This record gives sequence, C-alpha cells and structure tokens, in this order.
Amino acid sequence: MGFGSEILFVMLLGLVLLGPKRMHTMIGQVARAKAQFEKATLGLKSQLASEIEVAPANSKFDGSRDSDGI
Repeated sequence: MGFGSEILFVMLLGLVLLGPKRMHTMIGQVARAKAQFEKATLGLKSQLASEIEVAPANSKFDGSRDSDGI
C-alpha cells in the first residue's frame, strides 16, 4: 500500500463515518490546527536561533561545569 492509497483510504473511511458535512468541518479544523502548529514551530525555531546567536557572546558560558556540580 502506497502513501497515496493510505490517505485515500483514511479519507473514504472518514467520509463514511462522519458524513460529507462533518467531514468538511473536520478537515477545516485539522487544517487550522496544522497552521497553528507550524506557526508555533516557526516561532520556537526563531527564538532558539536567536538564543544560540546570543550564547557565544555571553562569556559566562564556557561549556564546563561549576565547582558546586550544578
């Protein structure tokens, strides 16, 4: 079974179980959730990249542990 046939199977199963009206609503909700997830992921990536750029400028971090073991 290829990837395309698996998606087709899931779509047909959803259509049978939910009906055309609820299936349309469900696809919209999934698309919005995916967009929000991608937006949050992009924000996290950019924040992490900016923190990585700032970290070498901070002279306190040298990669070794403190003498108290923390």
